[in-house]
Amino acid sequence: MKKMWFFLKVMPVLLFLTLLCPVLVSSSQLSAIDSCGPEFAVLKRSIRKLENSLLIRKWQVEHLQTHKYFRPFQPAASNSKPQADSDPDSGLNHNKSAALDGLDMTLTKPLPPAGNLIVYDKDCSELFDRQRPSSGFYRIRPKLDQEPFLVYCDMDDGGGWTVFQKRRHGRVDFHRDWVDYRDGFGDFKLWNDEFWLGNEHIYSLLSEGKNLVKIDLVDWDGERSYAFYDNFRITNEADKYRLQYGQYSGSAGDALSGSRGVVEQWSSCLSGMQFSTRDQDNDRYLQGSCAQENKAGWWYNRCHAANLNGKFYRRGKYKAEYDDGIVWGTWKGLWYSLRHTTMKVRPLVFLDAVGSGAGEI
Repeated sequence: MKKMWFFLKVMPVLLFLTLLCPVLVSSSQLSAIDSCGPEFAVLKRSIRKLENSLLIRKWQVEHLQTHKYFRPFQPAASNSKPQADSDPDSGLNHNKSAALDGLDMTLTKPLPPAGNLIVYDKDCSELFDRQRPSSGFYRIRPKLDQEPFLVYCDMDDGGGWTVFQKRRHGRVDFHRDWVDYRDGFGDFKLWNDEFWLGNEHIYSLLSEGKNLVKIDLVDWDGERSYAFYDNFRITNEADKYRLQYGQYSGSAGDALSGSRGVVEQWSSCLSGMQFSTRDQDNDRYLQGSCAQENKAGWWYNRCHAANLNGKFYRRGKYKAEYDDGIVWGTWKGLWYSLRHTTMKVRPLVFLDAVGSGAGEI
């Protein structure tokens, strides 16, 4: 790159010399070069070497860009160190170790505005395959026609998980309107933040359906459980983000499909249900609004056996007019509000860090 800048600096000099000595532009008049002095001949040979070097560098840049070897550029700063809790737009990793997104601490000036060389992976699994970074916040671009957006990547549970829902401490209100759930809300800085990624972003991640969603659950005693769903997907906003999913496996029970009884499954199975919020009632409960009763945006039937966006109750067991807690009915029942929940996705065919394809459970 230094040679490239040197070439740009030399060009004005060459043009000036061309005006003074026109014979330099004619390779057939070799004797005229001597009339301008031997230093001009040396200069011309240097220019030719730089042209060849520039051609090679251009090919290298194209090759690196094609094969995604570029890492995001750090913005230049004057004698200042990057902060672990900087703005999420920077794309930095905000995990406990405050490590950066697989980058060096060296600050690099961005290239001139002649095209974007920053590579955005389509999801956290692609980032995991390319860099093996630690868990944290990164920018991804699932579709080329959309702008990159910030997500939390779980690289510890076998690696490659893109997290689209997280409940940790109850400081974020999940009883929100349609626009909030469509665009996303919550905090996107620290590893233990709470958020909903946004239905539009979730749709771009899940629309093809060739994926595996894992739901991690933790109760107030620290006990853990989980549920896997393959081919988990939602439709677009025009169809109210209708939920669809395939085979279940795990230890927490298939709460998305309802309880064991036929009547319970008919009234609480969430497959094929549209998304509802307090200002958009798309459930099958004709006598009221499940979203208003359960204080959350979710895929409701009449109403649910699982509601991970419900109200945060401390100490687990709770009493309320409605079963509006953070519940997974097939594990702890409808009147137990969970402490931690995470919903995350990665491709159905994925070789994790362990090599099993399943990751830790």
